[in-house]
Amino acid sequence: MEEKRSDELYDILKKSSISDYDKYVQANKSSMNEDEAFSIYIKNIIQTKKMTLQKVFINADIPERYGYKLLSGEKHTRQRDVILRICYAANMTLEETQRALRKYEMPELYPKNPRDSFLIIAFNKRPGSIIELNSLLKEKGLETLRTSGFQD
Repeated sequence: MEEKRSDELYDILKKSSISDYDKYVQANKSSMNEDEAFSIYIKNIIQTKKMTLQKVFINADIPERYGYKLLSGEKHTRQRDVILRICYAANMTLEETQRALRKYEMPELYPKNPRDSFLIIAFNKRPGSIIELNSLLKEKGLETLRTSGFQD
């Protein structure tokens, strides 16, 4: 089921009564902000795409141990690029990536930002591996996707 936009949900709610609430929640569950943790969300997507966490971390060029700690909640990063690397390596769609960023409480890719707009295109067109993506970013004079500074 496709996630509905906020304005669509507002329109439904304008016409709803209190007695419609349970039916609304059930009908729009996939569009609502659930309390599902980032790690569960990412793991479910990776499983759906028939990938392994190990393969994603290798493709993301992130040390496995650090990746597992991020997904277990043992470690937290403030570097959005690390999350973007994981999402890109997991072949996540732009929509899935935006949702992952929201769940990690990080800003979504923003089309008015030159680097973010390039990354939006990259998530839609998949120009190659992280290394190839970083080469393209560098060619355009944009900052490459960084790895985490502190990893143990």
